[in-house]
Amino acid sequence: MRASVLRDGRMVLRDDVPEPVPGPGQVLVGVTACGICGSDLHFAKHGEQMVRLTKEITGMPMAGGLPVDVAGDVFMGHEFSAEVLEAGPDTDAPPVGTAVTSLPVLLLPKGFEPILASNTTMGGYAERMLLSAPLLMPLPVGMDPRHAALVEPMAVGLHAVNKSAIQAGEEALVIGCGPIGIAIIAALRHRGVESIVAADYSGMRRELAMTMGAHRTVDAAQESPFDTAKPAVVFEAVGVPGIVNDVLRRAPMNTRVIVAGVCMEADTVMPLFGISKEISLQFVNAYDHNEFAESLRAIGEGEIDVAPLITGEVGLEAVGQAFDDLSEPDAHCKILVLP
Repeated sequence: MRASVLRDGRMVLRDDVPEPVPGPGQVLVGVTACGICGSDLHFAKHGEQMVRLTKEITGMPMAGGLPVDVAGDVFMGHEFSAEVLEAGPDTDAPPVGTAVTSLPVLLLPKGFEPILASNTTMGGYAERMLLSAPLLMPLPVGMDPRHAALVEPMAVGLHAVNKSAIQAGEEALVIGCGPIGIAIIAALRHRGVESIVAADYSGMRRELAMTMGAHRTVDAAQESPFDTAKPAVVFEAVGVPGIVNDVLRRAPMNTRVIVAGVCMEADTVMPLFGISKEISLQFVNAYDHNEFAESLRAIGEGEIDVAPLITGEVGLEAVGQAFDDLSEPDAHCKILVLP
């Protein structure tokens, strides 16, 4: 079958990938749509560094880092919707033809493997892939499967908002209006937060932030958002060195800072800035299954409209070009791969 794989830092099309065969507890699905995530772009550019750094991390359920050999072909794609094609032996699964999504995790006899970056576990940049039957979530009736591919990134935004414990009457400042910042804005508006300020250099992204629920935007090239905003909670969704320290320096007393941007370089902060104002600093990552399910429900029932986020669609043969296009912030927000 066909799949787009990461090889030597570039996405290339293969037409000789072995057909996945579902085992007990697994289902074979046909991929309907898969979103290109910023973490995929990071891995394409910094794969060796990401593998090395994750091996240094301790205290996590999955020890030993990402089990990926970047010298071989890497399968990716974790924001997907799909259609059930076949159930494995002795597997209780939805009927063939059911439209589904799933947490991007494959349950295995040895434990589990994230559907993220792997030499062996297929991701959503392919015609077909394996999913775990217990983790499948059928799409609400009538839901556009393209919109279901955005459940995963929207769950990331919801998780960040939940971690912040923000209340409706508190002001929120979102710094960075890429896909994760936009997902945070949508979750804040859905939560009923009454004052949401969004800051970004890109005019297109600021406009999209307003569409998705921001009450006001700030051109970060012209002014600091802290000149006019007095947020109780700041969401950092940029992920470049210096941003967190600048937030600590400028934020009001007792601000809660939620770091959602993935910075791939060493960064420096001045602890005195945070200590002087008793600022709380919370790092966030991913989501839990309840947040994933809630995002699916909110999108499926029309409470959150993700259609404006989809700014491009490509086939498997054009994934490499789509990766390049996403490096330009004024060109796209979310490109979907339609295998």
